[in-house]
Amino acid sequence: MCKVVKRGYFPSDEKDFSSESVQILYKAGCDLYYLLNQEYNIKGASTFVGNHYLLSERQRLALARAISSGKSIKSRRDKELKDNLEDSVVNIDGFNTIITLEVALSDSLLLKCMDGTIRDLAALRGTYRLIDKTELAITLIGEMLEKNKVREAIFYLDAPVSNSGKLKQHILECLNNFSFDVQVENINNVDAVLETLDNVITSDAIILDKCKSWINLNKKIIEERIGNHSYIDFSSLMDGGKRND
Repeated sequence: MCKVVKRGYFPSDEKDFSSESVQILYKAGCDLYYLLNQEYNIKGASTFVGNHYLLSERQRLALARAISSGKSIKSRRDKELKDNLEDSVVNIDGFNTIITLEVALSDSLLLKCMDGTIRDLAALRGTYRLIDKTELAITLIGEMLEKNKVREAIFYLDAPVSNSGKLKQHILECLNNFSFDVQVENINNVDAVLETLDNVITSDAIILDKCKSWINLNKKIIEERIGNHSYIDFSSLMDGGKRND
């Protein structure tokens, strides 16, 4: 736990997301956005665009995570809760939320996505281990929930992911002294549960499309508590793709 780890850092990102490469990504993003609005599926459309622009796997992953159709963006924004969480029960996509904050605290690559969420490219693929940033990430979640006066926070962790049991214990220990109640559920299919709930904290696009309502907590935490983080910013592409940077 003492070793300093940069969650989500890939040496190739310096080339893949250089200023020149990002300008190409913005053009590719505009093309992908157009295709999604014509009801092409994300997998086929992102493969087509990625091949056209000769993008790397990391660049293709960035596009697929950052770009959404106008219809999806509107639907997600309509369900986003921005005010008055007092006395509410919030349902947290545990790995999704904590890992993105660990990436932010590591000063690794983050995406500012078209739907307003912040997403990472950590690509852990079912493996996870606690790092030196984990405790602070959990504490930042607790402080933001306390500030918003929630009554209870239920964390959902994917049981098949390695070290989910250790993370559960760590969450309970880190949040023990906060005023709200805390539960941690290790279950086999987190997405299927969260898709049916309201007050969901996640940036997972599939969950956002299906849940009843959601909270963009990581964006608030990063902007208010971590700050000064540089993003690959796709958020304005739906306004015509014209950027000033």
